[in-house]
Amino acid sequence: MLSTLKQIFGFNEFRPNQKEIVEAILGKRDVFAVMPTGGGKSLCYQLPATITPGLCIVISPLISLMKDQVDGARAQGISAAYLNSTLSREEAVEIYRLLHGGQLKLLYVAPERLALPDFLTMLEGLDISFIAIDEAHCISEWGHDFRPDYLNLSVIKERFPETSIAAFTATATHRVQEDIITRLNLWQPFIIRASFDRPNLFYKIAPKLDVNTQLLKFINTRGKDPGIIYRTSRKNVEKTAEFLAEKGLKAVPYHAGLPAEVRQKHQNMFNNDEVQIVVATIAFGMGIDKSNVRFVIHGDLPKNMEGYYQETGRAGRDGDPAYCLLFYSYGDSSRIRWFIKQMDDGPERHAAEQMLKRMVDFADTAICRRRQILGYFNEKYPHENCGGCDICVDEKKTIDVTIESQMLISAVTRVKQAYNAAHCINIVRGNKTPEITLNQHDTLPTFGVGKQKYDDNFWHILINQLIHTNILHCTQGDKIVMLTEEALKVLRGEQKVEMSKRRDKATLSSTSANSGRRALPKATAEDFNADLFEELRDLRMTLARQKNVPPFVIFSDRTVHEMCRKFPVRSSQLLDIDGVGKKKLREYGKYFMDAIYDFLKRNPGAQTEL
Repeated sequence: MLSTLKQIFGFNEFRPNQKEIVEAILGKRDVFAVMPTGGGKSLCYQLPATITPGLCIVISPLISLMKDQVDGARAQGISAAYLNSTLSREEAVEIYRLLHGGQLKLLYVAPERLALPDFLTMLEGLDISFIAIDEAHCISEWGHDFRPDYLNLSVIKERFPETSIAAFTATATHRVQEDIITRLNLWQPFIIRASFDRPNLFYKIAPKLDVNTQLLKFINTRGKDPGIIYRTSRKNVEKTAEFLAEKGLKAVPYHAGLPAEVRQKHQNMFNNDEVQIVVATIAFGMGIDKSNVRFVIHGDLPKNMEGYYQETGRAGRDGDPAYCLLFYSYGDSSRIRWFIKQMDDGPERHAAEQMLKRMVDFADTAICRRRQILGYFNEKYPHENCGGCDICVDEKKTIDVTIESQMLISAVTRVKQAYNAAHCINIVRGNKTPEITLNQHDTLPTFGVGKQKYDDNFWHILINQLIHTNILHCTQGDKIVMLTEEALKVLRGEQKVEMSKRRDKATLSSTSANSGRRALPKATAEDFNADLFEELRDLRMTLARQKNVPPFVIFSDRTVHEMCRKFPVRSSQLLDIDGVGKKKLREYGKYFMDAIYDFLKRNPGAQTEL
């Protein structure tokens, strides 16, 4: 196992849980593994597939994901192919020829292909070593991404009773886990539930004010880093992508309303580093195998924690530091809640309400983000301070905001509980908007009482807290703010209001990105040569275009970062770099060693500067 790990994949040691899973597969056991994105799931079946006789069938949900993984496997020297609708008849015939000739180790297929009787009959005539199922949570109706096509997989054990199955997913509650095991008929499976912790990710939640401006401000701190921005509606995806493009950024939209060929084009451009940013709905996600996504931003509140975890998990798959930022406002949760109310009253609606409540609690509560994420999956975070989220990095103190709360409650009262939160904040802040002037609310005694004390951010955070603690009530459709009995107690001074006030070291300035990076235990931007990285990144892009593969298939950012720390100029030195196997050394080694040697000639002090 270890020699294969190094010679083919270029790694000196396994990541956590990989060795045990590989051993179980080699022992012909059924396997169920929950491993976080970036935990190295594909190696867990690719490595045993190269060692064992026969063919490994890989069930994969998306065509783009198949192509990326086949490209990656071939780059390692593994004979791999896929069968899907993108192939011409001649190409498909060639794949079948290779299959019957025993010349493939990995075959990627979509779940719906398992519903074709002729295909199953064909498979029965092959020497199949084991079957791997990626994104296995899609088979469970209790999961966040249920796909009916995955139900076809229940026939695997009936047709191949002696063949072991290895099922993998990045997210699964215990309920979903049991559902997957039952539906796939796994027999006494070896079960691994890896930690859901992604220590290289930095989590931050910020109040949503002018989201496009906030996005631009953040992205401008990130240089050329590639990233994903999630918006909930197609309209907002288009608006944000257009706004960023107008500001000179390479950004493209992605949503289900675009033609399939446009979606594929934009995804390929992102994978190939031809654009920096994809602005997308959740339609963009599961097929993303890009390892060097350095930030994921949610411009709107996700519907549930599982979706949020999956989406943020697309950042930092290579293990290097990445940033996860969520812009949150009460209007987002109110909007989602309104849509939930349109569902038939029953278990599905109740489940959606509970999932939204957990998501809102996560966004609203000043408790370590990592602790809350892991807690959702029934995992206890063992440390007091994670050092990798805005709560743990910031210095926190509780302040008394009873007087400020009374100001807002008074504004709600004086406008007769008939306006939204933004209008009430404008009254307290003394902002003469057209609506305030039209309704003569600038003559109210409450107008401008909070003008000198705090900025807009503070008042938005406070009114959100008052709403979520049921001191104020916000209607679902038009989001009108109204009083509750608790509000009257606060107004009369009978109830105190406190708020967590943080001195935010992780603001959206240039120090924001750096403070987030420094908080992480992994290698950071400060300890590799950035100039050499830019040169090697350009070289990687040139080679990737020649090979017609995404740049990360050549070498991941993490591997290139290590080159920019160790400056390898001999084959033995380059082989010591994680991610450099013998095939990649033969194919790409000379290009990178020559580039590093040339850089050192031009910059003789580079090695001593780190």
